[in-house]
Amino acid sequence: MAQLIVRNIEEEVKARLKARAERNGRSVEEEVRYILRDAVKGPSRPVSGLGSRIASRFGTVGLPGDLPELRGQDATPIDLSS
Repeated sequence: MAQLIVRNIEEEVKARLKARAERNGRSVEEEVRYILRDAVKGPSRPVSGLGSRIASRFGTVGLPGDLPELRGQDATPIDLSS
């Protein structure tokens, strides 16, 4: 088995780890192993692609009307002569 040394852990973090280990009936070392195993488990939900993430973020924002070019029609250029 591999060993991992973590230095400069704050006293508050160390105390909370110790308390958590006691609550769970484990040594601090075993509690840290448990936390690390849990942290690197497979993702709980599938990672979505960029397009899906953008769509979900702006899903509640709508367009004022239909865009014909999204339906396969030719785009109509805007008249900027005015």
